[in-house]
Amino acid sequence: MSQPFMFEKPIGMRDTLPALYGTKRSLRERMEEKVEKWGYRPIKTPSLEFYDTIGNASAILDQQLFKLLDQEGNTLVLRPDMTAPIARVASSSLKEEPLPLRLSYHTPLFRAQQREGGRPAEFEQLGVELVGDKSASADGEVIALMAETLHAAGLKDFQIAVGHIGYVNALLKDIVGSEDRAGVLRRYLYEKNYVGYKQHVKSLPLSSIDKDRLLGLLKLRGGRAKLDDARALVNNGEAAKALEDLEELYEVLETFEVTPYLSFDLNLVMHMEYYTGIVFEGYGSKLGFPLSSGGRYDELLAKFNRPAQATGFGVRMDLLTEAIGETEENRRQTLVLFSKERRKEALADAKALRAEGQVVVLQDMTGVEDVDRLTEQFEEVRSFIGRSPKEDTRDA
Repeated sequence: MSQPFMFEKPIGMRDTLPALYGTKRSLRERMEEKVEKWGYRPIKTPSLEFYDTIGNASAILDQQLFKLLDQEGNTLVLRPDMTAPIARVASSSLKEEPLPLRLSYHTPLFRAQQREGGRPAEFEQLGVELVGDKSASADGEVIALMAETLHAAGLKDFQIAVGHIGYVNALLKDIVGSEDRAGVLRRYLYEKNYVGYKQHVKSLPLSSIDKDRLLGLLKLRGGRAKLDDARALVNNGEAAKALEDLEELYEVLETFEVTPYLSFDLNLVMHMEYYTGIVFEGYGSKLGFPLSSGGRYDELLAKFNRPAQATGFGVRMDLLTEAIGETEENRRQTLVLFSKERRKEALADAKALRAEGQVVVLQDMTGVEDVDRLTEQFEEVRSFIGRSPKEDTRDA
């Protein structure tokens, strides 16, 4: 193993420089204010969790988990998502609180990358979990709140794709029968490898009618009319229930006035064994991949001995920043430059400006090598150099 270079970082790790950090903080504050007004309480969980609990319960693939051993030989993982840790807390520290619980978070998550591929191994996520509410109103609430947080962040041009894992499962089960075969097809859909999906379907020992039905799944993207097309492909009880859920959700989202951003995507598949019902993704116009996602996971809390239905969403802050396409300038509004003779005046001036809400840098002349390069970064420069005007008047 070669020694890393002095400035090299581990695969997938990135520095957040001041301009980007300031942008993310501004976005986060606006989004957290919106979430708080909807009654969601913030929560923080440890960065390290036991592999046997959170690692196994998480939807993240095992090879993407950062693993390490503690002094007692227990396998730990760096937190790969927040849904499983919140399920743990809801079933332990908050087990005496009545349901439903509305919880929010903003935290870094860690997912190992086998290859660089431009994807971060550590990223910030902001999201909510609504635990203990099985109604369509709950699904509509988290989707509407996700839309409001994106608005609050300044993202105006976005789309929300909504699907139902129950429909996908019903169609695949009806046609291919075997769960293993269905799992292969779901993997193509999850990875959005639609070319691979089509090629695999064509290779299956099925009738041309069934192949057309499987390929027809890829066409179920669009408005409310796509639900009628979906009924034509499969009409068993599980599929009918899924489509009823989506019809009811649409009515809820009409009330929330979110439907202008909504489209149906009946081939939308999230993590393989994680979500159980309605799922959704948020897209910005400048990105070709989702910047937010979520859905219903009604079986996860049972793993922590507190069975309850739940739903939620998460927003990737790095992708949101990219979708907005703007960062704050690394610029202070005012520079107060002084020499040692007038340090007291400069300090008083800076203090007064800060009291008015301005951002002020107070800088001693002797600590600057290039005054011109320094001052050009600021919108205003106030100088306290040499003897003060009052001293000159007294001398005169």
